[in-house]
Amino acid sequence: MAQASAGSAALPGGTTPELVLVLGAGGARGLSHIPVLEALDEMGVRPAFIAGCSMGAIIGAAYAAGLSGRDLHEHTIGLFRDRARAIARLLDARIGKLADLVRGLGNPVLIDGERLLDLFWPEAVPDRFEELAIPFTAIATDYHLHAEVTLGRGPLTPAVAASLAIPGLVRPVMVEGRVLIDGAALDPLPYERLMRPGRIVMAVDTSAPAAGDETRIPGALEAIVGVSHIRSRSIVQRMIERRPPDILIRAGMDGVGLLDFFKAKAILAAAAPVKDEVKRKLAQALERQG
Repeated sequence: MAQASAGSAALPGGTTPELVLVLGAGGARGLSHIPVLEALDEMGVRPAFIAGCSMGAIIGAAYAAGLSGRDLHEHTIGLFRDRARAIARLLDARIGKLADLVRGLGNPVLIDGERLLDLFWPEAVPDRFEELAIPFTAIATDYHLHAEVTLGRGPLTPAVAASLAIPGLVRPVMVEGRVLIDGAALDPLPYERLMRPGRIVMAVDTSAPAAGDETRIPGALEAIVGVSHIRSRSIVQRMIERRPPDILIRAGMDGVGLLDFFKAKAILAAAAPVKDEVKRKLAQALERQG
């Protein structure tokens, strides 16, 4: 395909529908978003707008900052190649200490999401939404109002930290006087409100399917995170049955838990074939609108 102009996908006859990219929640499986971005880069197609939830917000914000899919691929492999260094960064992002558990003072593994992003994001990611190369929104949930919140202006790091604030794992974030938690609590694949004529909405679902006949009993932390997995998958299924996006891409390595980030290399390799699916489905969508 010929190089498309920024924010559009080229159509015959000169019309240029907007490509809106939606990256869903999924924990470590969400690293599978990266090959999707690589496919768009190879096609020369740049989204007009990006929305992300949880892990999709982390990757979506970095891509919106101007990093390429290849940049993010290499950055991710580099991050998790050195296991000891990655663990040290995670420990540095913790709020509590193990002694706190004994004293009844709190959760010793609770993470400060803003600190986590500072430690793991590429340096090229800016401080504010307004500095991004592509318009972007992060989806979070208002804990007290039980309402979806769309964040698209002001400081970027607190907004994305709120989007990934899985209860029991990442501390809630206060943004503009609202206590915010994981966007996946209500909308793990936030595409429905973005669909309209003149757009092609590509939604990338990395939520995990059921594990089949698995009989292993999960540990406490794994069970907390697993509930998020189950809820997200159920919500996404109902959304797609009600109104599917223009393009649905399902990606993610089977058997990968929400926190299996040290499998990054294998996750990215397993997701590589999705690039052909992205190119094929986008070409078909363009033909339908041509």
